[in-house]
Amino acid sequence: MDLETVTAALRHPDTLIIEADGDVFAICDPDGTYEQRPRNGWATVVTSDAHDTASDLDRPGVFRLNIGLPRERAAEVVGGRTDLAEHDLTALDVLMPHPVYGAYGFVCVLNPDRTWPQVLGLLDEAHAHAAAREAARRPRRETS
Repeated sequence: MDLETVTAALRHPDTLIIEADGDVFAICDPDGTYEQRPRNGWATVVTSDAHDTASDLDRPGVFRLNIGLPRERAAEVVGGRTDLAEHDLTALDVLMPHPVYGAYGFVCVLNPDRTWPQVLGLLDEAHAHAAAREAARRPRRETS
């Protein structure tokens, strides 16, 4: 998939899309309070080595899609192989733990292609996970 198609797939309900320096951040923001209460994205697309160099993203046309899942689900997605040493972090179209945030449930894929159907499902799961976390964090209104 190309970068535009991947970015379009991040457009879920209640998601704020922020583009900065060629990167894209999908943030669950159901109540529009991101400015007052910033939070991390449930998915990101990075296009350079500005944040880390593990994936060699400065190669022409290479980008990395990062997807935040529950930790157990992330481990399932990578076949239980959560040790970064077991992965070629520069390989295209392979789901693997994120090189920095893998321990927090993030998986990633560089230039998804044959993995795209699975990636689309994982994006839906990541959005649902983020939406559930946001719902749990929202202050509960008192009922009278």
